[in-house]
Amino acid sequence: MNFLPDAIDDYAIKHSQKEPKLLQELSRETWQKVLNPRMLSGNFQGRILAMISKLINPKNILEIGTYTGYSALCLAEGMQYEGTLFTIDKNEELENFAKKYFNKSEYKNQIKQLIGNAIEIIPTMNEKFDLVFIDADKSNYINYFNLIIDKMTPGGVILSDNVLWSGKIIEEVDPKDIDTKVLLEYNKLLNSDNRIETVLLPIRDGLTISRVK
Repeated sequence: MNFLPDAIDDYAIKHSQKEPKLLQELSRETWQKVLNPRMLSGNFQGRILAMISKLINPKNILEIGTYTGYSALCLAEGMQYEGTLFTIDKNEELENFAKKYFNKSEYKNQIKQLIGNAIEIIPTMNEKFDLVFIDADKSNYINYFNLIIDKMTPGGVILSDNVLWSGKIIEEVDPKDIDTKVLLEYNKLLNSDNRIETVLLPIRDGLTISRVK
């Protein structure tokens, strides 16, 4: 969902850096062949992710939720030459799709795909992360945060996507809507946890930037 008027959104896109050709190709094939292509980060948010990564210049990046690999390639743009990006997804069917584009990129030797349940995989990782992007099942956002917070470097950044959840966070919540309930609690957590400082940006479906103190 986009909360800006279409004309303003179009203006912002036209006056922002254009996505690289590889990402244009990835986006086009995702829309042609993959279920739920709206899950793609897209040009504007992708450029934001790339810019944040370039400002941080992270050595180790963790992405929870690979999908077709678009956001991983955006985040990789700011990664150090000796850095590594780990991206986790439980959907085996999209593994080869994303891998094809990773292998076409200049980061092919730096991106590590992990297939499985992130809640089980993250505790086995010994790395410290400078940048984490959470964009997976909303019902586990709090669990993901609790798993990664102690693996962050001081000054590291946690990005959380879809935190406005198509505006559902300000509507009456259906008792059966677990995702919205968890996101409401998650947004409160990010704003109250004294280990981080947080700003929620109304970009696309909501993007939270949390800096570890």
